[in-house]
Amino acid sequence: MDRVQLLLVGLPLFLFCSDVINLFSPPPSKPTHHRHQQHIPPPIIKETPDFPTQTQQTFGGGVGFGTTINLSFCSSCSYRGTAVTMKKMLETSFPGIDVILSNHPPTLPKRLLGKAIPVVQVGVMAIIVAGEQIFPRLGFMTPPAWYFSLRSNRFGAIASTWLFGNVVQNFLQSSGAFEVYHNGELVFSKLKEHRFPSEFELRDIISRRIGNSRVVDGLGGF
Repeated sequence: MDRVQLLLVGLPLFLFCSDVINLFSPPPSKPTHHRHQQHIPPPIIKETPDFPTQTQQTFGGGVGFGTTINLSFCSSCSYRGTAVTMKKMLETSFPGIDVILSNHPPTLPKRLLGKAIPVVQVGVMAIIVAGEQIFPRLGFMTPPAWYFSLRSNRFGAIASTWLFGNVVQNFLQSSGAFEVYHNGELVFSKLKEHRFPSEFELRDIISRRIGNSRVVDGLGGF
């Protein structure tokens, strides 16, 4: 064995032996000399005056305090960016206002058709893959002619069915809405106006609504 091998073997053995010796050796004796006790002065407690402290109270409220704006938009129509921009504008113009973003659902017939589209997609793809076993169970001894045309290009028919179904489902889920509600009352409707409100227009509408509500509240309190 050369020196390097001896060093690699001897160093772990040395460390192991030193650990064993330290483990079984008695603990060192404590020193017998006495330490002089140092007198530690008691802590100085600063007495605070009995005067009441003045705290700054921030009264909650602002121009838009107590006002709730609901921006109901079509999320599948990529209107979220416009809704977020309007939300930031309103929160900046009317401090304290509560702006809520929500998805505007489509009509009931569209929702029902949208739920039926995945079922149709799965059914068409199952017929394309296993139509020879499905048609006899349905009472058709020979599959129709359109089945063989779809079966000849199986992968293309499945891909087309999937893509076309997704397009139709996306269309049925879109409502095209951008509705603005002030405290539950509709103040602007894209479905009726067929356009988006401008930032200046929406700010003016909300400002007039807030002013009218403040006047009504003042009259009620009077």
